[in-house]
Amino acid sequence: MRITRAGRRAAAVATAAIVASALSTAPAAAHTKTKPLGTKSLAAVLTADKSGFDRNGHDYDILAAAVQAVLKAKPASPVKVLTDGRTALTAFLPNDRAFQLLVADIKHSRRLPGEKAAFTAVAGLGIDTVETVLLYHVVPGATVDRRAALKSDGAKLKTATGASVKVDVYGRWHKRVALIDADRSDRNPRVNRFDINKGNKQIAHGIDRVLRPIDLP
Repeated sequence: MRITRAGRRAAAVATAAIVASALSTAPAAAHTKTKPLGTKSLAAVLTADKSGFDRNGHDYDILAAAVQAVLKAKPASPVKVLTDGRTALTAFLPNDRAFQLLVADIKHSRRLPGEKAAFTAVAGLGIDTVETVLLYHVVPGATVDRRAALKSDGAKLKTATGASVKVDVYGRWHKRVALIDADRSDRNPRVNRFDINKGNKQIAHGIDRVLRPIDLP
């Protein structure tokens, strides 16, 4: 089929019209994708709950107290990054029950301590140890939301300690995320809450166990 000069001109005009139409709608779409992230810090999220130690194992009272204890003893600690919402990072937040399970495991006990007792036991490990454990839960420089996490099976996330944790995405119909830490003898922490502080440079995901930077016996 022979295409006439008029036909080529008509096709060119139609193509130009499509491109012009795409360009006219691009700014709105681009604005949606590049909307700047907020600067609310994770420390602000953690300290928003003023209830203190309680019987709710699903919040983060022990974690908040541990962060405050480290910053009180070592004001220049790298943990301070959690207070700077301008710095992008992803953190994994063990809930209170996670810390209670850790203490029970360390003490080889089947009985879970109360939250205050669990915090006292964690603090008793020494402020440097607490600092290291906290930093092992922080992945600096990246804002990894739920959508990205579910596509990251096998990825190794470098933590603020320099060591890495590995992402394990599992489940056939309902995808879930676990984190493989340095402890090979305990069940790996699983994400039980996604996108805490969503829309900000500092984002977090709740986990049901404490990540262990060493292989505990």
